[in-house]
Amino acid sequence: MKRKLAGLCAATALILASVTACGDDDSSSGGRKVTFGYIGDYSGSAALAVAAKQDLWSKQGLKPDLKVFTNGPLQVQALGTKNLDFGYLGPGALWLPATGKAKIVSVNMLGQADRIIARPGSGITKPADLKGKKIAVPAGTSGDMILNLALREAGLKPSDVSVVPMDPSTVVTAFGSNSVDAAAIWYPLIDNIKKRVPDLVEVTRTEDFYPRLTFPNVFVTQPELASKDPELVRKVTAVLRAANDWIVANPAESEKVTADFLKLPAAQLAGSTKYVKLLPSAELTKLTQDGTVNGWFDNLADIFVQMDKIPKRDAAKDYYLGDLYAGAGGVPKQ
Repeated sequence: MKRKLAGLCAATALILASVTACGDDDSSSGGRKVTFGYIGDYSGSAALAVAAKQDLWSKQGLKPDLKVFTNGPLQVQALGTKNLDFGYLGPGALWLPATGKAKIVSVNMLGQADRIIARPGSGITKPADLKGKKIAVPAGTSGDMILNLALREAGLKPSDVSVVPMDPSTVVTAFGSNSVDAAAIWYPLIDNIKKRVPDLVEVTRTEDFYPRLTFPNVFVTQPELASKDPELVRKVTAVLRAANDWIVANPAESEKVTADFLKLPAAQLAGSTKYVKLLPSAELTKLTQDGTVNGWFDNLADIFVQMDKIPKRDAAKDYYLGDLYAGAGGVPKQ
């Protein structure tokens, strides 16, 4: 009898444990729990900051568990071990979805801070003039990406220039001291360079390639989650779309909301929207449906192959969940 009672108690305990484990799906506990990674800068956290401020999660019956990371690859690793449901990647980490490590659920913002700059008197005014020149670049960054893109557009190979890998702060010093002819770097670091070389030449800008190509940052999910739980992914995507549209309508205020979220002084993020292009969800949907967004990812993946970052790449249609994004709509009003 005691054994039967013990067995019954054990079974009851298991049932209670199961109920507790499923508690995150109960609206009485605040909604279904969703773990979401982010990076503590403007682009990496603005949408999540706005979603929290505007109470967008609860409108989809979700309860976010937000986790801060220092970079995108660590988030993809966490997605792979099921410690994260969703995460954020900058353009420099887009080789990970292109090799099947994650699925993209939404484009966030388009980076427009990257430039190839040249010293005055270097004879460099266009990408073709880079041939034979010494160029400072932080390896593996968006600066490296814009350099490879510009070289390709000019019909040059990486071997046609002298690339000098440096960390970003060293690039600032090297350019200012006339140690290199050009640099592939980004704002606001270029503002620092201009203090020493005010008449520098901006040879190539990120927006020169838009809309054919751009440097998007994105939100991603586990490779199989959309097929296993498409409704969850749709709801999260709807939250991201609504947050994005609020940011588009309130760019300056979004900087303040994000600063509050990150517990930073407002001045530290003031002007952040100068370095990104914000697109309303309706426009992103159109660009998704006409194939433009897939083209962005395919072209960037080709650059990663050119950079020897990856040996080959998947097609964007296999890792960008464009149909799901287009169908997610917005967060329903209460």
